[in-house]
Amino acid sequence: MADPSDPGLLTAAETSLLVDQYELAMCASYFRRGRTEEATFELFTRKLPPRRDWLLAAGLGPTLELLRALRFDEAQLDYLSGLGFRDDFLAHLGDFRFSGDVDAMPEGTLFFPDEPVLRVTAPRIEAQLVETLLLNQINFQSMVATKAARVVLAAGGGEPGAGECVVDFSPRRDHGIDAAMKVARSAAVAGVRGTSNVAAAMRYGLAPVGTMAHSYVLSFPTELEAFCAFLEDFPQNTTLLVDTYDTLEGVRNAIRASERTGVALLGVRLDSGDLLDLSRASRDLLDQAGMPDAGITVSGDLEEDRIAALVTANAPISSWGVGTELGTSRDAPVVNGVYKLVADRTGPGGEWRGVRKRSEGKGTVPGAKQVWRRRDRSGVMSGDTIAGLDEGGPPGAEPLLVPAMRGGEPCHHESLERIRARSERSLASLPHRLRIPAVQGEPYGVALSERLEAALRD
Repeated sequence: MADPSDPGLLTAAETSLLVDQYELAMCASYFRRGRTEEATFELFTRKLPPRRDWLLAAGLGPTLELLRALRFDEAQLDYLSGLGFRDDFLAHLGDFRFSGDVDAMPEGTLFFPDEPVLRVTAPRIEAQLVETLLLNQINFQSMVATKAARVVLAAGGGEPGAGECVVDFSPRRDHGIDAAMKVARSAAVAGVRGTSNVAAAMRYGLAPVGTMAHSYVLSFPTELEAFCAFLEDFPQNTTLLVDTYDTLEGVRNAIRASERTGVALLGVRLDSGDLLDLSRASRDLLDQAGMPDAGITVSGDLEEDRIAALVTANAPISSWGVGTELGTSRDAPVVNGVYKLVADRTGPGGEWRGVRKRSEGKGTVPGAKQVWRRRDRSGVMSGDTIAGLDEGGPPGAEPLLVPAMRGGEPCHHESLERIRARSERSLASLPHRLRIPAVQGEPYGVALSERLEAALRD
């Protein structure tokens, strides 16, 4: 029976059982039959989600740490014993340590359909057991980072450096505690520097951002009294929520409260109504009061299309609080990444052989692969080539997958600041037609090498 007090969070040991049951069954069969040779699996997406021209890689750093720490302890082994798994296989799991190699696109790299974003080479059982964990981590975090990147581009009018003015307001709508933390980090990967999630701000070194709720204003006899109290109690955080009653009267009361208390007003926040008209009228009131530096923050079911329209209309908005749409990516809530066997060391002399799934609509390309990215003279991305790992790439092209883990130990360590800088460079290198969130441009060019094309014809 489930424990009603269970918070629903996995312990480090329980993470070892974040597998689909059939992976354990396959691995038990591999073990019984001595199928422990090395194998290579690749994680990729077959097609883009709706309204997406690209995806932004995220989640690699935390995922490598989860791989490094994977262990089966006594409780997990006892449970598996009750499911009928043999003692010799359970003893093997008791000694489990991921010892494989991982190559991956660094976080903040743009990727496209059929491109391996991560490659695992490890003894077959190890490589198979981590499938669900890898998909669970990379799919979700890349989905959120992509949504956040679209929001950042919209806020910047198609330019990527607007992360300073976007704030993650999502934790109350995110799908659980773990998701709320991952959303804040993934948004930071895409350039977002502020979050209302204080736990995430502490863990990831983000700026904790917040104003007040309508309940605070309603707790005082008048809006003016509420504003005066807040300015006096938090003179370092003086952005006031002005739409509890009448928005423009709320702006006037914010101005009056600042004048009455002598505390400078940092800005006002609009959470409802016609944000274009209200932001313009609010700007006029603030300027007339001699407060040209007071900013206007907006929130309330914002997403990239609404933001882009407001930016195009020159709305005088200084920051954007994005919640539900950021944390759930409501218009495209799933990245359908898959994890497929592409090669194993089962040739007659122990050499590698490529393997290929031929299912209609779900076929795969055999062999371990690298992705090569070409850029024009101005640094704009001009096309990708997926090639065999031993082929090399076109002249001047950049290989995208880099060593991330060797022998079970992470070898790729990056700060969020460095990842954020890569995201900004990646987004800046997008062809301009792919930077406008409301318009899907001509698809970006991704091609297979001639050798891989020939392999598919065999």
